[in-house]
Amino acid sequence: MSEIMQGFPVPPEQRIPRSEWDRPPWNRWSFQHVREILPTAEMWRGDGKPWKLARKEKDLANVHFVTSKNTTTTVQHWLDTSYTDAFLVMHNGKIAFEQYHNGMNERSLHLAQSMTKSFTAVLAGILIGRGLLNPAEKISKYLPELEATGWQGASLQQVMDMTTGVIYNEDYDAVDSDIAVTDVASGWKLPHHGREYPACIWDQIVGLTGRSRKHGALFEYRSIETDVLAHCLERVTQTRLAELMSRELWQPLGCEENACFTVDSVGYALADGGLNACLRDYARFGQMLLQQGKANGRQIVPRAFVEDIPAGNHDLFKEPYTLATPNGAYHNQFWIEDVDTGAFMARGVFGQLIYVDTAHQMVVVKLSSWPEFVSLPRLKTKLRAIHAIADYLNN
Repeated sequence: MSEIMQGFPVPPEQRIPRSEWDRPPWNRWSFQHVREILPTAEMWRGDGKPWKLARKEKDLANVHFVTSKNTTTTVQHWLDTSYTDAFLVMHNGKIAFEQYHNGMNERSLHLAQSMTKSFTAVLAGILIGRGLLNPAEKISKYLPELEATGWQGASLQQVMDMTTGVIYNEDYDAVDSDIAVTDVASGWKLPHHGREYPACIWDQIVGLTGRSRKHGALFEYRSIETDVLAHCLERVTQTRLAELMSRELWQPLGCEENACFTVDSVGYALADGGLNACLRDYARFGQMLLQQGKANGRQIVPRAFVEDIPAGNHDLFKEPYTLATPNGAYHNQFWIEDVDTGAFMARGVFGQLIYVDTAHQMVVVKLSSWPEFVSLPRLKTKLRAIHAIADYLNN
């Protein structure tokens, strides 16, 4: 990071290429500086006092574990060699371990990537609890325009579980994939010459008319499903996503920093990956979920919604997803590590993770800037490190 975007002025060889801002090695700097690259909308923390997180420090640095390559290492060595930007462990409601790397500090905002999806779903859970949304209803009840798309006949729950049959190719390396179109429609990337692109995320949504299978038959990870959900939230509340999440989640949580969302050309906050927040506020979110939706002295999210998160259907969860979590599932925009143990995760590309483990009363947050979009060996090693930490803290 020391050789990127440094100097007054920044010399040409250190400047972030606009078309490669989220790619390595530039992501080592850009994930902490998204507001300097893309247009964003602020998510206000409010004027209340932050939810004070108690501390009970534990020496986790020397905890040993076996990596996915069957080598023994320590937590500290893993943190030092896995492109870590920040790491925090909460145990029994207290901060047990907190570290910052790569120039990050307590106030730095870091891109959540697809962890954003889980925040969007929790916001939906709040509205479901108020009767503004019904998971069993057709999504077209809330967004009638979707009757003319591949989402015709799909339920809100199927959208939240990513089990609709809508065709959407999430190949991160392919320049002609649907997710590449999303990058342009969201404003993250510049359009390629000679191609036409939707002007915003909504225009991409209503242009997706294909279907590969019947709704509810299989889980398939597709980021656009979260954007459908978010447009539903905006429609029923007549409120922009960043403002809605500030009012319903960020302020009640007692977050210590304002957050922000990247926005597209019409001001839509990217619900599938555009959230930026500080490490401790990600931890507050995880701790609130650990406490069945209660935090900072109040019930923020309906307990029934939080308790339902681990109840994913493993039968719909096939390869390649089972390679990392053989007994896993996906439900309400969260990854369930194991349907028998109930630990669940918010995950994002390039190594973002919020891990919630009720059985061990533990929350783990790791913010990273991996050189790969996804890495099965890195994810497996990360889960092994977390399991070793859980064993250490509970013995």
